[in-house]
Amino acid sequence: MDIISIYFVALSLLSVFIFYLLKNNKYRIIFLTLLSCAFIASFSLNLLIYVIAYSLVNYFIGLKMSGSAYKKHLFRTGLVLNLIQLIILKYADFTLSPLFNLINVNADFILQISEIIIPLGVSFFTLQGIGYLFNIKQGWEKPEKNVIRFILYIVFYPKFLSGPIERSNHFLPQLQVAQNFNENVSIGLKLILSGLFRKVIIANHLVAFVNHGYTGVETLGGLNCILVMLIQPLYLYFDFSGYTNLALGFAKMYGIDLLPNFNRPFLSVNMTNFWRRFHISLSSWFNDYVFKQTSFRLRKMKSYATVIALFITWVLFGIWHGAGWNFMLLGFLQAFAIYYEYLTKRRRAAIFSRLPEITRKWTGRFFTYCFYGFSLIFFFSPDLTTTFKFIGNLKNAATITLNSFHFEPLLFGLFFAIIILIIEVIQEDVEDLFLKIQKLWAQNRLIRLLVYYLATFLIITQLSGKSSFVYEMF
Repeated sequence: MDIISIYFVALSLLSVFIFYLLKNNKYRIIFLTLLSCAFIASFSLNLLIYVIAYSLVNYFIGLKMSGSAYKKHLFRTGLVLNLIQLIILKYADFTLSPLFNLINVNADFILQISEIIIPLGVSFFTLQGIGYLFNIKQGWEKPEKNVIRFILYIVFYPKFLSGPIERSNHFLPQLQVAQNFNENVSIGLKLILSGLFRKVIIANHLVAFVNHGYTGVETLGGLNCILVMLIQPLYLYFDFSGYTNLALGFAKMYGIDLLPNFNRPFLSVNMTNFWRRFHISLSSWFNDYVFKQTSFRLRKMKSYATVIALFITWVLFGIWHGAGWNFMLLGFLQAFAIYYEYLTKRRRAAIFSRLPEITRKWTGRFFTYCFYGFSLIFFFSPDLTTTFKFIGNLKNAATITLNSFHFEPLLFGLFFAIIILIIEVIQEDVEDLFLKIQKLWAQNRLIRLLVYYLATFLIITQLSGKSSFVYEMF
């Protein structure tokens, strides 16, 4: 089902009214579970059956772990099962096939499993399952005894395809609280409008330019590649934050607050700060469940423990995005940047302390943005050959190809992207002005209605064809 469609939005709004007509919270949870199952079945009935089975396995393991003398063994069993199914469904071609080929065994049957199940959202719900079991093992939460609530935690449709990656101890307690209609729906609709605007008006108008940078890499001039490198962070941000706002909005209408995923990331002054602001639910998951745990286990290695844990975490972070050397190098680049910032922190502070604060701030933001844009070459490029061709083109900055692409959609999307980025800068750097704008916005109903209607009009007029999100493929 295409979630960027009038049909999907209309069905979701109808479901909200049915949800609040059900006064008993137990029936509301059952309704949301059935609704989410229907959503998954619209992609693949096999996927629905698989996800329910996956949920039940994690549910029963979590239930058995409570008070068991074999808690660690049960956790390790659950961890292995989660990782094996993830490898089979997502990484079989990259990891298992070469191993089977070495012993002359045909591994096509493994590859066919993922074709049958169509593992949408597998990377997201797997991390949620592992996080849930780890929380129980550590005693951070008690196992969920209601199987319907636990299944809903895994299948909840607003977050199923692309997150945010929910924590069970954040999501499950909310299911036991009765919700009110007015405030939730009002906030939710605003988030949905924001998400649709970011996706339809901005991301969908930048995507063709970014994609052309990799499909036409052989003929592109160096300046074209530089422009692609600078625009692809904007495309990814508005595409992914668009989905996130949709997920937050639809969830909020049912009275559920999902974890935030973005906090003005392009105003980060270094990569360490950037990953506290971008894809927050994923980076914080890896920080809590991989980096901290690995550092602790390697603590006898003293200062080396942090460095090793850092690179392990970020390489796994890269691999989480997909099978292939490109994603491994993507993770390695992020680890290298953060390690470099750690090593040079004092030296950089001494150098930049001589500069005015605004210069320090914007210099850091500029280099952080450029580095992230460069690292995304490994994200968007289909293979290493294309990656190195693209990087090789960057040195020919004086050359540009003008007749291979229509720039009008790009300029249209950039216009609105810049407006939103300016608002983010004001919110971050000019607090007094932002408070005045907020006050004007709150007090002037005519301005609000004008903006809402204009945004809605633009979205409706720009909707065309099936629209997918970047992170759906993960």
